[in-house]
Amino acid sequence: MDIIFLGGLEIETVIGIYDWERTIKQKIYLDIEMAFDIKKAAATDDIAYTLDYKTVSDRIVQFVESSEFFLVETLIEKIADILLTEFSIPWVKIVLNKKGAVSRARDVGIIIERGQK
Repeated sequence: MDIIFLGGLEIETVIGIYDWERTIKQKIYLDIEMAFDIKKAAATDDIAYTLDYKTVSDRIVQFVESSEFFLVETLIEKIADILLTEFSIPWVKIVLNKKGAVSRARDVGIIIERGQK
């Protein structure tokens, strides 16, 4: 299996359950791994046959910046759904990090893996 990845994608969004969190934008960080067969792209040297990570990044940034979910669980599931359906990838792993959400922890978040149903 070939993996195309985005690491440390930083996006600001409204996220959180507390009243104060609903009035500000907070940073989240995404690490995304996506299964994709790159053989044809490598053989032809043609971007048309691969997963364009710039297009993927732009789509995810646009979605997250315009969202206002209460739970990171909801946000990460929606991101996975976009990647699986809009980009027709068979499998994705996403790490969502909401740095500083817990005062004594540097990192806090969720890791999910999802595949086509």
